[in-house]
Amino acid sequence: MKNKSAVIEENGSVEKGNGKREAIFDAFRRWGYYEADLDPLGDFKPQPVPELDELSGEEADEARRIYCGTIGAEFMHILDSERRRWIQERLESPAPTPDHARILERLVRAELFEQVVQSRYLGNKRFSLEGLTSLIPLLDEAIESAAKRGVDEIVLGMSHRGRLNVMIHIVGRPAQDIFARFEDLDARSELGGGDVKYHIGATGEYTTLGGRPIGIHLVSNPSHLEAVDPVALGRARAKQTRRGETGTAQVLPVVLHGDAAFAGQGIWAETLNFLMIHGFSVGGSLHIIVNNLIGFTATPAECQSSRFASDIVKRLPAPIFHVNAEDPDAVVRVAKMAVEYRYTFQSPVVIDLIGYRRYGHSEVDDPTITQPLRYRKIQAHPPLWKLYAERTGIDPASTVEEVRAEFEKAQKEALSLEKIPRMWRLPKYWDNYHGGRHKPEYETDTGVAQEALRTLTEKLTSYPTDFAIHPKVKKLLEQRAAMGAGKTPVDYGMAEALAFGSLLMQGTPVRLSGQDSKRGTFNQRHAVLIDTQTEKEFVPLASLSPEQARFEVYSSSLSEASVMGFEYGFSRDFPEALVLWEAQFGDFANGAQVIIDQFIAAGEDKWKLLSGLVLLLPHGYEGQGPEHSSARVERYLQLAARENMQVCQPSNAAQYFHLLRRQALRSWRKPLVVFTPKSMLRNPAAASPIADFSLPRFQTVLADAEVPLAERVLLCTGKIGHELAAERKRRQDQSTAIIFLEQLYPFPEKDLEVVLSAYSSAHDFVWVQEEPANMGALNFVMPRLGRVLRGRAVRSVKRSGSASPATGSAKAHEMEQKTLLALAFGTGKS
Repeated sequence: MKNKSAVIEENGSVEKGNGKREAIFDAFRRWGYYEADLDPLGDFKPQPVPELDELSGEEADEARRIYCGTIGAEFMHILDSERRRWIQERLESPAPTPDHARILERLVRAELFEQVVQSRYLGNKRFSLEGLTSLIPLLDEAIESAAKRGVDEIVLGMSHRGRLNVMIHIVGRPAQDIFARFEDLDARSELGGGDVKYHIGATGEYTTLGGRPIGIHLVSNPSHLEAVDPVALGRARAKQTRRGETGTAQVLPVVLHGDAAFAGQGIWAETLNFLMIHGFSVGGSLHIIVNNLIGFTATPAECQSSRFASDIVKRLPAPIFHVNAEDPDAVVRVAKMAVEYRYTFQSPVVIDLIGYRRYGHSEVDDPTITQPLRYRKIQAHPPLWKLYAERTGIDPASTVEEVRAEFEKAQKEALSLEKIPRMWRLPKYWDNYHGGRHKPEYETDTGVAQEALRTLTEKLTSYPTDFAIHPKVKKLLEQRAAMGAGKTPVDYGMAEALAFGSLLMQGTPVRLSGQDSKRGTFNQRHAVLIDTQTEKEFVPLASLSPEQARFEVYSSSLSEASVMGFEYGFSRDFPEALVLWEAQFGDFANGAQVIIDQFIAAGEDKWKLLSGLVLLLPHGYEGQGPEHSSARVERYLQLAARENMQVCQPSNAAQYFHLLRRQALRSWRKPLVVFTPKSMLRNPAAASPIADFSLPRFQTVLADAEVPLAERVLLCTGKIGHELAAERKRRQDQSTAIIFLEQLYPFPEKDLEVVLSAYSSAHDFVWVQEEPANMGALNFVMPRLGRVLRGRAVRSVKRSGSASPATGSAKAHEMEQKTLLALAFGTGKS
C-alpha cells in the first residue's frame, strides 16, 4: 500500500500530497501540456497521453482544467522541488482577474496600427503582428511586474515579426516616426548605408500604470533571426555591471524569437547553453516565442523533430509556459508568473505564445500557395480585439474610432517631415567617444614609465604566501619578474599582462573571454593561477590595488558565434572598457561569421552604432594543417571600408602592448582585429626590451634599422618577417631591408611613404606573405603599394592559389616555407 504522503517521481524527488489526488495531479503536472488547447485555429491539436486519458473523477477534471486549458506548463524536468512547487502553487490557485478594459485597448491599438499601415502602404513589407497581437499585453504585464521588483531598464531583442508594433506600443516611439520610415524621407542621407525599418534599433520610455518611467532599449538586429540573442544579453550584462550589485534587478533582458528560428538556429542553442554560466549570466532572462506555427512556408513538422519549438530549452532547469495567444487573460497571467519566477530564482523563463500569421512571411507573400487550408481559416477568422470584446462584454466602438483617428493623423504628420527621425539616443557614457573618419586629436600616448612597469611587475608576479603554486607557473612568474625588471626581453604574454595591468591601474576595466582564455591556448597567459592543493583561483590582475578597475577573464563555452556576439553586446554598453574575444585558433572565428559580418563590420554603417570590441585571432603558418594556420586575413580586409574597423598584426611584444593600450585609451571607437602569434609568443626575435614599453605610441609601420641603404625591400606583416630576417642573417645579406606592416587597415599610406622614402635607390620591391595567392593581404595590399611607390614595380611572393589555407603535411610545409624565403631573396621564380 502506498504511503499517503508521498508520490515518487522519475527524477527521484518526493512530492507531499494526499494519495490519489496527488497522484492524479502529478500526472497532469508532468504531461498535461501535451493535451493543452494552444492553437486558436485548431490545427495544432492536443496530443493524447494514455496516462492521462485513463484517469477519471473530479480530481482528474480539476487537474485537466488547470493543466490542459489554454496554458500548458512544462516544469517537471526541473530538479529543484522548491521551484516546481512554486510553479504548481500558482497554477493551481485561482487565476487573478485582469484589467479587461486595458487589455482590450492595447489589442485595438496593436491591430489598428497594422490595418492603417496596410491601407496606406499596400505592398510594403512590415511583418505584421496580426494573429499574435496579445504580445503587446504580454509585454505590458511583464514590464509592470518587473517594475514592482525594481527594474529601471528593459533590454529588448527581437527579429522583424511585430517589431514596428513593439516600437510604438512598448518602446514608446511616436507613430509618425514609423510612418516616416515608410515614406523613405531624405534617401540621400543613407546612400551606401542605413538599414530597413524593421531591423533598426530604438530607445524610449515605457510609463507604467503607476506613472513610473522604464527605459526600453530595442537592440538593432539583422535578418539573421537569432543573431541578436547573445548581443542583447551581452548588452544587458554590461548595463547590469555598470549598476553593480543591484544590476540584475534593475536591468531585465527580454528576447523575442520566432518559432522556426528558436528550434533551428544554432546560435540560439549556443546562447541557451551559457545562460546560467557565471561569466555570461544575467540574473535570468525572459524569452518569448512569437509562435505562428510556420517558418516562412515550412510547417512545424518540417521545422523541428520534436512537438514543440521550445523543446530545446529542456536542457536547462528552466520552465516553459505554452499559452494560447487568443486567451489574453491567460497570456497576461503567464507573463506575470514568468517575471516573478525570474526575480525569485534568477532563472531564465520561456513563454511560447502560440497564434497565427494573418499574411504570408511578409505582406508581399501569398501563403495560400503553400498552406491553403490554414489560410482559409485565417481569412475567415475575426481579429482578436473583436473576439475579446465579445467575451468581456466591453463595447470597443469609441476606442476603435479614437485609435484609428490617432494613427491616421500620425501618418499625415509624417508626410510633412523633411528628415527621418532618429529612433534612438545614446547613453551619456558614449559622449566622449567618436566614430566616423579618424582624426589626429583622437590619439593619445600609450607609453608607460619604466618605474611604473617595475612596480606593476611586482604585483603581477606575486601571489599569497599560503598559495600552492604549480612549479611550472612559478618558473614562469620568475621569468616575468626578470622581464619587468629589464633583465631579459619581454615576451607577448608579459606584454599583454603589462598592458592589462597598466590600464586597470588607470581606471580602464578589462574583460576577456574565449575558449581556454584564462590559461591561454598556447600556455602563454596564466591570468588565473590555480592552487595545486585546493584548486582555488588567484587572479593577479584583479589583485593589483583596491582602487583598480574591474578585471574579468572567462574561459568560455565551446562556441564562437554566441560568445563573440555576447562580447560585442557588452562592448556596446561599456565603451570605456577594453573588451576582448579570443579565438582558440584564428581559423575557428569563421564559426562566428554572422556576428563579424552583420554587427562588427557593418554595425556603424547600418545603424551608426560603435563598438570597440577586440578580436584576438592566433594566425601563422607552422605546419599544423588547414584548420590551425590561417585566421583568414583576407576576409577582414574585404570587409574593411569607410574606416569601419582596424586590422593589425603586431610583430613584437612592445607593439602588442601599445596596440592594446591605444585601443582602450584613444577616443576613436572602432572594432580591432588583431592577428596574434603562436610560435612567436616566446621567440626571442619577437621579444622587446622593457624600454620600448615607454615609447610614445604604436607604430603602424616598422622600419628596418639594420639596413638603412637597400637594393631590395621586402614588405610583409607578422611572423614571416622574422623568418625573412633569420634568412637574411643566414645569407649575410646586407642589401635587403625588411619592412613590417603592423596595421593593414586603415592602410597607413603616409607612414609607409615616410619609411619607403629612405629607399629611393632600391630597385626590387617585394610583398611577401605565407598565405596562398587568393588569401592573406595580397590583393588588398598590392594596389596600395603601387600607389605609395608611384608606379615603381612591385612583385609578390606567396604560396600558389589554393582552396585550402595550408597543407596537412609538416614536411610539405617546411618545403614550401623554404621556397618562399628563396623566392623573396631573388633566388627563384615569384
